[in-house]
Amino acid sequence: MYDYLVVGSGLYGAVFAQQAKAAGKSVLVIDKRPNIAGNVYTEKVEGINFHKYGAHIFHTNNTKVWNYITQFATFNRFTNSPVANYKGELYSMPFNMYTFNKMWGVVTPEEAAAKIEEKKKEITGEPQNLEEQAISLVGRDIYEKLVKGYTEKQWGRDCKELPAFIIKRLPVRLTFDNNYFNALYQGIPVGGYTKMIANLLDGIEVRLGVDYLENKTEYDAMAEKIVYTGAIDAYFDYKLGNLEYRSVGFENEVLDQPNFQGNAAVNYTDRETPWTRIIEHKWFEFGKDEDGNDIPKTIISREYSSEWKPGDEPYYPVNDEKNSKLYSQYKELAEKEDKVIFGGRLGEYKYYDMDAVIDAALAMAEKELTIK
Repeated sequence: MYDYLVVGSGLYGAVFAQQAKAAGKSVLVIDKRPNIAGNVYTEKVEGINFHKYGAHIFHTNNTKVWNYITQFATFNRFTNSPVANYKGELYSMPFNMYTFNKMWGVVTPEEAAAKIEEKKKEITGEPQNLEEQAISLVGRDIYEKLVKGYTEKQWGRDCKELPAFIIKRLPVRLTFDNNYFNALYQGIPVGGYTKMIANLLDGIEVRLGVDYLENKTEYDAMAEKIVYTGAIDAYFDYKLGNLEYRSVGFENEVLDQPNFQGNAAVNYTDRETPWTRIIEHKWFEFGKDEDGNDIPKTIISREYSSEWKPGDEPYYPVNDEKNSKLYSQYKELAEKEDKVIFGGRLGEYKYYDMDAVIDAALAMAEKELTIK
């Protein structure tokens, strides 16, 4: 009999399992995939750490989380500075002086601020949807070229149908700063995320290719408590209905050339290009292998956003009113399961950044393992 059965070996499951083992508990981790690490899984292809389930860039202002996770990985100095490609015109992201200079020819912050103020006047009163919200923040030209197409592809809906709050805080900087995240700490684990998760799970029994929900009774009998990080609606056999997600599809290519786009991420912001962005994985680690040599080939991934359907990988919860209401009903059911802890992006139907997942898992472990 184990103290804890952890269902899922992604960030939440691995952090909780590590904490439980450190507290002297017996832990079994199971995962239905053939590999550990959930969506942060990376694998070596052509000497490149390939992010199989999409790019993951670690960033946080939480010193506690940073001090914790850096026990299990050394992080490099990667800084996320995406480029936007609108019909072959390239712009800096997030919106900063380079963007405004390219868009309007302005040179000083004062000129840029005046231009933005003039453009924003188009919207009077409280913005009613995402389109009006974006125009009220940066004006129509930036909205049309850098927000509209990308956002509509991302969400599969017209910007006029999307709620304003999605982009309440579009970063607008009157400096020449291309660093996307306002984070004290950021980077990519040297050697890839899978190695980091393996370090978290060191000395813990892990069984892969195992579907918990197919043999739930059998697995429940193996442990005092269950930490479940799968989809909350799946746990309850969808009896109240399906929660909705956005999913992401990838078209991956290994190219026999050293450099495809010169940047880790290029967003395609026009509506006509079917993919939302192209990731070139080698630039997360500066194009070098572990011995510091240049890698002769490159791997790119075109990302396509889609409505989730059963069988797809769920990525982003659709936290609109309808789904939030349904989730709160599932949460009520979850609270009655006194033997089960629901955690992580799918277990809590929440869009979590990686640092917030780690923080939530540490908080749950602290509560579980110290207060009996």
